[in-house]
Amino acid sequence: MSEKNDLKEKIILLFLAGFSLSFTYSLHKQWKIFKEVSKEWQKINDRKLWLEIRGLYKSKLLRKEECADGSFTFVLTDKGKIRAMNYHFEKMKIERKDWDGKWRIVIFDIPEKIRRGRDILRDKLGRLGFFELQKSVFVFPYQCEDEINFIIEYFNLRRYVRFGVLEKIDNDLHLKKIFKLI
Repeated sequence: MSEKNDLKEKIILLFLAGFSLSFTYSLHKQWKIFKEVSKEWQKINDRKLWLEIRGLYKSKLLRKEECADGSFTFVLTDKGKIRAMNYHFEKMKIERKDWDGKWRIVIFDIPEKIRRGRDILRDKLGRLGFFELQKSVFVFPYQCEDEINFIIEYFNLRRYVRFGVLEKIDNDLHLKKIFKLI
């Protein structure tokens, strides 16, 4: 990918960070987003930034809104949000910090008519490192609620997917071995 496309992707993802704050309920995660955004903005050359923002505006990925004080704000359009979500979805990873002793479980019953969404969800959970406990039941030891909510919203699967946190499961020892927690 060229440097120009990398910059465009970074700018769109930085705008998405603002959008993703509305999905994030954890103050810790919000602070983490602010910290990362701040670091990334500082790495961007000002002239290249404004040239690229103008290009994104012309391509209708951003729109300009006038504020009450006469200043302007750039906002991702729906087309821009879709592009940003695609970038974010492809690069999504879940941080594997110290295990808190709890299991995260994703359960779904997605109808055949939207099989593609079901298959993509199953594939994405596998690539993120979830263990398939049963055909539509996946388990993971680390905090991941925000990421799962993002995936569910991305594919409009909210009504078919459940997320839970378990303190105990009968095959705990087996799962600990799978995730190399012992």
